[in-house]
Amino acid sequence: MAAQTIDPIHQFQVHEYFSLPDMGGMSFAFTNSALFMLAAVFLITFTLVAGTARRALVPGRLQSVTELWYEFIEKMVHQVLGHEGMKFFPLVFSLFSFVLMANFLGMMPYFFTVTSHVIITATLAVMVILIVLAVGIYKHGLHFFKLFVPSGVPIFILPFISLIEVISFLSRPVSLGLRLFGNMLAGHIVLKVFSGFVALMVASGGIGYFGAIFPLGMAVALTALEFLVAFLQAFVFAILTCVYLNDALHPGH
Repeated sequence: MAAQTIDPIHQFQVHEYFSLPDMGGMSFAFTNSALFMLAAVFLITFTLVAGTARRALVPGRLQSVTELWYEFIEKMVHQVLGHEGMKFFPLVFSLFSFVLMANFLGMMPYFFTVTSHVIITATLAVMVILIVLAVGIYKHGLHFFKLFVPSGVPIFILPFISLIEVISFLSRPVSLGLRLFGNMLAGHIVLKVFSGFVALMVASGGIGYFGAIFPLGMAVALTALEFLVAFLQAFVFAILTCVYLNDALHPGH
């Protein structure tokens, strides 16, 4: 028990609740990761449905939150993608909402942080890039690949610039997934370490009660910072998705 209290990695362990039928020779199980992903989707759906059920002229608190939530993403998509890009609003809204809710759920004591696992964030990032490729090729055909051939570049250095552009494009899902994963993982580890210090000092008794004041203050401050980071990471993920989609709609330099 004491080891779990001070072990900052224990909180990221995936636990299997029950096994599911095998499909195609592969084993499947329902885990705490799946549970909290479902919880995030359920809370998003419940909030949106409950907030828009009455649609009063003078909105209540929940309706106000829902409207602000909607308008925040709508303005982001419109500013980055323009009117043409509003067709991607459902995608960006869904990504932002899922990442934000998963991040916030992970801030609750004894809850699981879905976005602290790179397999989840990498899957979301790869999905975004595949959609960008599909949209770009569907809209522009082979002309989409002009994205990798900047105009006005001297012909003798064009191959090197194109190679850099290709590497930059392929690194997008890596940076998109790792940024979210790294921030959530590191923040929770630091928060767990300071919380462990508080528990150990209080358990030692005597002067330990006074010694626990500093790590307790740090834990409180880090908790506030982590909530801010949870929102910012969802925002960054959503706005970068808009930027990449803008490249698909307007691939020319």
